[in-house]
Amino acid sequence: MDHHEAAEHGSASIAPGNKPFDALSLRGWLAHLSATARVATIDKHVSLKHELAAIAKRLDGKQAAVFLAPGDHAIPVVSGFMSKRAWIAEAMGVAEKDLLKRFRDAADNPLPWSEVASREAACQQVVHTDGIDLHALLPIPTHSEHDNGPYITAGLVIARNPRTGVQNVSINRIQVHARERMAILLLPRHLHAFQKEAEAAGDALDVAVAIGVDPLTMLASQAISPIDFDELEIAGALHGAPLPVVKCVTNDVRVPAFAEIVIEGRILPNVREAEGPFGEFPKYYSAQEAREVIEVTAVTHRRNPIYHTIVPAEMEHLLLGAIPREATLLSHLQRSHPGVTDVHLSVGGVCRYHLWVQFAKKREGEAKNVILCAFGAHYDIKQVVVVDTDVDIHDASEIEWAIATRFQADRDLVLISGAQGSPLDPSTTVGQPDDVPSHLQGISTKMGLDATRPVVYAGHVFTRVRIPGHDAVDLKTLVAADNTGFDTYLSQSR
Repeated sequence: MDHHEAAEHGSASIAPGNKPFDALSLRGWLAHLSATARVATIDKHVSLKHELAAIAKRLDGKQAAVFLAPGDHAIPVVSGFMSKRAWIAEAMGVAEKDLLKRFRDAADNPLPWSEVASREAACQQVVHTDGIDLHALLPIPTHSEHDNGPYITAGLVIARNPRTGVQNVSINRIQVHARERMAILLLPRHLHAFQKEAEAAGDALDVAVAIGVDPLTMLASQAISPIDFDELEIAGALHGAPLPVVKCVTNDVRVPAFAEIVIEGRILPNVREAEGPFGEFPKYYSAQEAREVIEVTAVTHRRNPIYHTIVPAEMEHLLLGAIPREATLLSHLQRSHPGVTDVHLSVGGVCRYHLWVQFAKKREGEAKNVILCAFGAHYDIKQVVVVDTDVDIHDASEIEWAIATRFQADRDLVLISGAQGSPLDPSTTVGQPDDVPSHLQGISTKMGLDATRPVVYAGHVFTRVRIPGHDAVDLKTLVAADNTGFDTYLSQSR
């Protein structure tokens, strides 16, 4: 087995004020979370089949989980280090209310990456090119009950456009079903376009899967960008400095230099193998189908690497998809409707399907235009609710209240049938034969709800009930430390 070692590089510190967290590595962020009581260390042996995911799910949104003894592996596994919006904003160095603006600014002002030599890249401290056995090398969990084996769920899949050479970064589910072969799900996006172009020429597509990157690089990978736009440049903008990258050992793909682990390989042309079932973000299983195959050519990693896994359909998974989408949707809507002040993809709508829009309406009918604009922004959007600026769109009860008191179905409901929706939404397959062709999968009916009040209304009929001074009450100075005074009063009045 070939291997070599290179020098460590990079440091972890907390950036003050409005600067992003100053760490290029996952371990820098984990050290910060640990120092602030947001890491739960599990030092007992846990099974990679279901048990690890079950524990991580119990801690979801509370603490990141670090497993020191996963299966028979010495490499620890981490999960859940991006499972709260507030943590992600903290990594960016902004207030939670400014999270979308900061991400959009980075997407609009990318920074080209900076290439470093292999000896400076932590991810190439150890290199394996012969006799690769992914199951022996890496602690890859099997997450859900009916998953068809172990899956890589937190790998940044990086590939170059065969025609232009520009990279694309995405997260794809990858089933590790052999020692050095993996089946990958390619949805009709940029990586799929690259693979089709290479396959049409009879060529394999070189790829790399980077596992264990810092939270900002992880988030940047999910940006909704045009084709031939390298998301690693958005990562650099989020960091405030060019992201260091290194050329792979067996191909020309560039990967984050401080990743924990990198799997190098190539997507084979005209080869398909069974993949699935797999528990996906809608909290249902995707069926088994023939998928594209990655043949592994190398595995590189730090000397003491950390493996990152995302528990499917839990908050780390949902938020990674939600925040970049929200930033893009907000920018898209504001171009045509400057009265849009905020957007939110709800957790109940699996952070993909249900969009809540806060809007300062000036004229009747505008909210319906906003609804139509939102449906055109991303095919995953299935339901849009537009509310006024006095409604907190991050509070589900506020949305429900607005629908209950400002919406009438006969005048405020928008239905669009036969539209392209998410192929992972199981309700789109109801009533269709099992062998429905791919071009008919995901056909959906979209629903929009205008839950805004009229622009003009009489008296206080649509004025919210408020109590003056409510927001200024300081309970800490008013509430007694105990109930002694009241208990004394009660005893005197018997």
